[in-house]
Amino acid sequence: MVIRKYLLIIVYIVSFNLSFVIASSLAFAKERQTLKWAADTESGAPFVFPDSRNPNKLIGFEAEIIEAIGKELNFDLEFVQNQWDFLIPGMQRGDYDVAINGIEITPDRKEVVNFSIPYYITFEQLIVNANDESNYHTLADLDGKKVGTLSGSLAERILRGAPGIIVRTYDSEAMSFSDLEVNRLDAVLIDQPVALYYASWNKNLKIIDVPFGEVVYGIVIKDDEKLLKDINHALSKLIATGKLRKIYDDWNLWNDVMAAHFNDREKSNAKPYRFEDYIREKGVESSFTDIIKKYWSYAPRLGTAAVITLQLSILSMVLAIVFGLFLALVKVYAPNPFSTMASLFIELIRGTPLLIQLFFIYYALPHIPYIGIKLDPFLAAIVSLGINYAAYEAENYRAGLYSVSRGQLEAAISLGMTKFQALKYIIIPQALRMVIPPITNDFISLIKDSSLVSVIAMVELTKEYDRIASESLDYIGIGIIVAIIYLLLGLPFVKLSKYVEKKFSLIKNGK
Repeated sequence: MVIRKYLLIIVYIVSFNLSFVIASSLAFAKERQTLKWAADTESGAPFVFPDSRNPNKLIGFEAEIIEAIGKELNFDLEFVQNQWDFLIPGMQRGDYDVAINGIEITPDRKEVVNFSIPYYITFEQLIVNANDESNYHTLADLDGKKVGTLSGSLAERILRGAPGIIVRTYDSEAMSFSDLEVNRLDAVLIDQPVALYYASWNKNLKIIDVPFGEVVYGIVIKDDEKLLKDINHALSKLIATGKLRKIYDDWNLWNDVMAAHFNDREKSNAKPYRFEDYIREKGVESSFTDIIKKYWSYAPRLGTAAVITLQLSILSMVLAIVFGLFLALVKVYAPNPFSTMASLFIELIRGTPLLIQLFFIYYALPHIPYIGIKLDPFLAAIVSLGINYAAYEAENYRAGLYSVSRGQLEAAISLGMTKFQALKYIIIPQALRMVIPPITNDFISLIKDSSLVSVIAMVELTKEYDRIASESLDYIGIGIIVAIIYLLLGLPFVKLSKYVEKKFSLIKNGK
């Protein structure tokens, strides 16, 4: 009895402690939140970019900063890809909680979004072709010169504020350097970290050792005072503990401006191993086998992007075919004002760029009073592409409908059919046969136009090409591979359309 009594007491104690541990774990799990953070990995080193050894892992000094903030605040992290110059519009739309990607704190941006305390301060640097013997020390020296920079950056504002400079903007820093190497540009003005990682090792480029202006980076935060306060507190703690300094030392980004800002003038003997790894990798001459292995390592990323492109294209084309047929029938057979409304809608869609329509549906539509429709990126892409191509399909159908003599419609009605039955069983089937070739042609065009959806936080095949090419600085090899993938995506549908066209042709076997 005594033993049994003690056993019951032990079981009770163990059960109580186990319940306490489980309850504490559940409470801890509930406390953890997910912090959605956005960046454009096409911006490349040293900000946020895929690890060449493990492309599914993001590295870069900003990736390490956001990871350190997540640990300080006990947040799980979820990454969202978006194009650099649309990071703030995506924030305003509510697609993510924070954006960190070398976004400069400027007075006009502070009027529309919240910024954290500065986490990095640097300056602009000028890069020229290595064969250029010119000495540029001021913006006045660039008068009449073609100077490239990142679109929407502080460097662009500086250049546009100086008279006489011919400004060329790019979506990717790597593209500007490529143009500089082949003398399409006279110079590139870019943030010092970018100059360090893209030009310091490149024998075809030369950095002008003169600082231009001051660049202050901050984390863009959604309209949430508590989150803003928490992130500022986490950054302050990372500064005080020296963790932020260590990140900069590892990436060779510590400078005199940062030393003054952090009041940390102690000289560091830390080895910038992240920077050295990056430079070592860029300086290695690759053998043919290494190149093949590198291309093969991109296969999962390109394959995933190709699947997304195909899904977008097929679903958008289905919407375009169905909605386009509806528009054509209303335009041709419906009475006014419906016919006129369909005509106006078709001309409106055909007369405005697809890119503007994408912007409107994704970024503007959620902010329209009393409507506020917010679509996720994939659905917004399908709707935009589908509606745009529906207008073109409507005109194809209209031509097909007019190719069927009106006498057939009148004959069907005289035989007792309703107008709807005559259209369904006689007119539309014949019209569809006529428009199979142009529909196929439009589908091939749609596959290529799907590349535009990268502006609404979608990573499809062209965007993945941009990201990989900017990482590897190999636009030719990767470009050829992506072109082949696009060709392979379209060929089956060309074959299918020929089969369908032959099967449903009005003229068979030469008769």
